[in-house]
Amino acid sequence: MSESKSSETMNAYMIIACKMHDREAFINGYGKAVPLLVEKYGGKYLVVAGTLKGYSSVAISRWPSKQVALDFWYSEEYLEVKKLRENLADVEVLLVEAPEIL
Repeated sequence: MSESKSSETMNAYMIIACKMHDREAFINGYGKAVPLLVEKYGGKYLVVAGTLKGYSSVAISRWPSKQVALDFWYSEEYLEVKKLRENLADVEVLLVEAPEIL
């Protein structure tokens, strides 16, 4: 059995559950802008899909580390893009560290 990766080298997964109030505006603004930044900061979307109940959609992105994900989340660029979703959706965000899962 191999030893676990340390948290410094462990992947991070950002899990976002979203309830959209105006799907078209959300997708055409925030939804078009954020993937470019995710890629620029080293993230990769694994899942972007609708849900069965409760939320409109869910997105899961993989990051090389928790710190890289946080650098993206608190970047000036993302803070500007994040404004595009204001009043368009309720969003829940989780950031977890784990070995590669997908």
